Amino acid sequence: MSSLLTLSELLSLRAKWRAEKKRVVFTNGCFDILHRGHVEYLEQARAHGDLLIVGLNTDDSVRRLKGEGRPIVPQEDRATILAALRCVDYVVYFAEDTPANLIAQIQPDVLVKGADYQIHEIVGHEVVQAGGGEVVRIPLTPGRATRDVIATILERLGGRKK
Repeated sequence: MSSLLTLSELLSLRAKWRAEKKRVVFTNGCFDILHRGHVEYLEQARAHGDLLIVGLNTDDSVRRLKGEGRPIVPQEDRATILAALRCVDYVVYFAEDTPANLIAQIQPDVLVKGADYQIHEIVGHEVVQAGGGEVVRIPLTPGRATRDVIATILERLGGRKK
């Protein structure tokens, strides 16, 4: 079975995992130009449960959130790279600006976001906590962000053509 699932496939599996008492962890993001900070974050997220589901913004969603020049890496490539990580069990796309609908449907046991968010700012925290779940904030790796990678590329290439 592929690690990239549709929402209906994921919900079918979610019912099975609930019956098996598996602790499901959910996080989300754009994950454009995957880097060390992403990998360390995802590894820490996975440590909070039995399965890690990553909600991945579609290209249109990233463009609305980050601007016309983004994403750099297309959604199919981002999904393939994420799914190849040992710590990621499943990837599911979402096209909305936030994963609120996805979180409400999946009902994860643990919702994870970076520590740059306060709990009250984390989309879906109310749903997860109301269902008896936990919201976890993970410290980010300093100096490791997609915007830093993009800035380094632009600085080093300085407008040079391929």
